[in-house]
Amino acid sequence: MKVENPAALQYLLQDELYLLGTEKPLYEHLQKSSPEPANIPSPEPEVKTPTPAPVIEQAVPEVKTQPVNFNYLGKNLKNFLILVHYPDLEFIAEAHLTALQNILKRKELELHDIAILNMASHSNSNFAEITGFFKPTRLLLLGKTAMPQGIASLPMNIPKALDGLNTLYSFAFDEMMNSVDNKKAFWEQMKTL
Repeated sequence: MKVENPAALQYLLQDELYLLGTEKPLYEHLQKSSPEPANIPSPEPEVKTPTPAPVIEQAVPEVKTQPVNFNYLGKNLKNFLILVHYPDLEFIAEAHLTALQNILKRKELELHDIAILNMASHSNSNFAEITGFFKPTRLLLLGKTAMPQGIASLPMNIPKALDGLNTLYSFAFDEMMNSVDNKKAFWEQMKTL
């Protein structure tokens, strides 16, 4: 191929050409008189910016607390909750249940009107869980060991309003069965509950 204008070579040949020192004066006058080639921007190196990974929204598992379920005796028809503590029994000792039913009859209550919860079976339950489940209007605690976690301090055999419910903390049946004084003290306060 014959090229008449040496400036055109740069467009035809992509490689760089070098002139020998002896040939350089021959081409200097051509470079000055030839028009400047158009400014062709040299390709800039492509800068690769990392594309962010697509945001995948993970469904946050909804934490559902299991509803508290209690095993209790009675039907709680009149929202009267009695807390007891019998580690070896499901609910309450038979002799103590008979004595309790006799007391309840004097107050015109039946077993289906109340709920008896054995705290020995529910020792991890706190006061808020228990009252939230049973929604009692009256609460009877029989013995120190029947106290649930998180309950305020209660005086012995003195009725007290606690979070809007009438509360009586008294002796356990074991303490009452052998003491006439304890029975009398309990019954005097039980009348008002």
